[in-house]
Amino acid sequence: MEIRIGEILLLLGLFLSSQSDVSYSFRAVASAQKIETQNDDRGRHACQDCTDEEDKVITATYTDTSGAYRMYTIKSKDLSSSWVWKSSSDVRHETKDEDEKIKWSSPSTMGSSEDGDGHATQDLSPQKHLRLKLREARKIERAADLAAHGRESPAVAHSKDLDKRLGGRYSVWRREYENQKPDATLKLMKDQIIMAKAYASIAHSKNDPDLYKSLLKHIKASRNSIGEANSDADLKPGFLEQAKKMGSILLIAKDKLYSCSTVGRKLRAMLQYQEENVIAVKRRSSFLTQLAAKTVPKPLHCLSLRLTTDYYSQGYAAKEMPNSKKLEDRSLYHYAIFSDNVLATSVVVNSTASHAEQPEKHVFHIVTDGLNFAAMRMWFLVNAPPRVTVSVENIDTFKWLNASYCSVLRQLESSRIKEYYFKSDRPSSLSDGHDNLKYRNPKYLSMLNHLRFYLPEVYPKLDKILFLDDDVVVQKDLSPLWSVDMKGLVNGAVETCKESFHRFDTYLNFSHPLISKNFSPRACGWAFGMNLFDLQTWRRKNITGIYHYWQDQNEDRTLWKLGSLPPGLITFYNLTYPLDRSWHVLGLGYDSGVEIKEIEGAAVVHYNGNYKPWLDLAIVRFRKYWSRFVNPANPHIRACRAAFD
Repeated sequence: MEIRIGEILLLLGLFLSSQSDVSYSFRAVASAQKIETQNDDRGRHACQDCTDEEDKVITATYTDTSGAYRMYTIKSKDLSSSWVWKSSSDVRHETKDEDEKIKWSSPSTMGSSEDGDGHATQDLSPQKHLRLKLREARKIERAADLAAHGRESPAVAHSKDLDKRLGGRYSVWRREYENQKPDATLKLMKDQIIMAKAYASIAHSKNDPDLYKSLLKHIKASRNSIGEANSDADLKPGFLEQAKKMGSILLIAKDKLYSCSTVGRKLRAMLQYQEENVIAVKRRSSFLTQLAAKTVPKPLHCLSLRLTTDYYSQGYAAKEMPNSKKLEDRSLYHYAIFSDNVLATSVVVNSTASHAEQPEKHVFHIVTDGLNFAAMRMWFLVNAPPRVTVSVENIDTFKWLNASYCSVLRQLESSRIKEYYFKSDRPSSLSDGHDNLKYRNPKYLSMLNHLRFYLPEVYPKLDKILFLDDDVVVQKDLSPLWSVDMKGLVNGAVETCKESFHRFDTYLNFSHPLISKNFSPRACGWAFGMNLFDLQTWRRKNITGIYHYWQDQNEDRTLWKLGSLPPGLITFYNLTYPLDRSWHVLGLGYDSGVEIKEIEGAAVVHYNGNYKPWLDLAIVRFRKYWSRFVNPANPHIRACRAAFD
């Protein structure tokens, strides 16, 4: 007698393949074997007799899930009563239908099966099993046919040639472009253009004109699709199809031309070229920005002309400014504004007066040049804020301000300075570098910029005066400043230095021994724009004489560049009282990062820099703090179309 070894092997294979439920495997296979033997009492008794007589050991081999060969032993007494011992002569071959029954009732197929692609399917019906079997037969037939002709599937052959590390790099269907950002496709197309340029250059060097022309064609098409777009929504119709086409030509170029070292060298060369372009563009931008900052906008020029015409045609030249008796009253709050910009000066006066608790105590001393005197005077004769006192003077009437007394005026009239500003035999200022362009601003040629160093001479009967630039806006009552104890110092100002910038070494040439000997490079800088000057202490310490001394030393401009701040730092060195920062917030004319909370909490905001609020260059989100003090209903402003919203 011998056991049916095939059934034992089937049992062990299924048992070990599941490796999760041993009892389930035995029960499942045992139930399958009971198809023929569950009613065979004689066979059951024969098995019992056999196992009673001798406990036989059965050994079987199998292959586990990892592919390794294993051995398994089981004793015959451990078999269930459904197993039958038979002699070799009684072995009956199983029919095909019985084999199919066992196959589909095995544990691997009873709960789930796999389709032809290896995907598990649950509880398949006989019809589905038949379809899967036919599908597998067709696969085997196709594979045999290809093998018979000595060739493989074109798809398999193509996949072997693909470089999986690089393939699809420029494809819009990559996983990373799922849930893409609003400008993801735009960035992809720009990257494609960069790579196309690199491959086009390589194709040209390797004498591949067809590929070179094709790449140039697709570069042009992609650029047309992008246009002026800033996001995917701005791209022109058909952009996605163009991106796919560009991806295809890039893959062709990669297959033909790709070499890590060659592409790397080409990209480095392109990067260097673009860096040089960026430097040139920055220099050009700085030059144009400086040029735009120097110009007078058409509305402001129109306003000045109209006011001047009305001043002379309507007889305002004979009229006196009201409240002239208050101009020398030391008990009042006096302001000094030196400007040739009518509209900007009006904003300073209007903003200060609108926040003053006692407007009748505020007196504004305005000094302008001869060209704008009539317009400035006409404006404040007609449009002065109520209850405040405004005086307008012409700097040309200051007879004491002459070259024999004023060092800077003597220098400004020298041929050396004129050659510096108006050199016709040298290249454009653009070639001199953008760092020095700001020092060539014509405002440095105007004595209005330097008149701040002569305040005691301009106002000999006043004790204190608050100097305001024409590019500031006042947002709080400034009268408490006159109560600040300056502890015997001359200049009250807000310091601008922080950890590493806006200190003295930013403005002065410390390589010069005269500067390094007398000043500390780490001394804190401060800003003109809102400065409270004690004129009594000024006269006592002869501050104007100190200013003249250092101006004479800098006749060749080796101590500092032109401007009023560097000589101011030197003149008031150790004579400046630091005011609280909330009094004066700077940067609205160049720094778009100034916080709104800081601006709204400041007493004075300063549009220092090139982006003045009356220019098109202005930082838009800061302009409203200035434009709200411009009256759009004024007939002159309306006629000149001066809109600053």
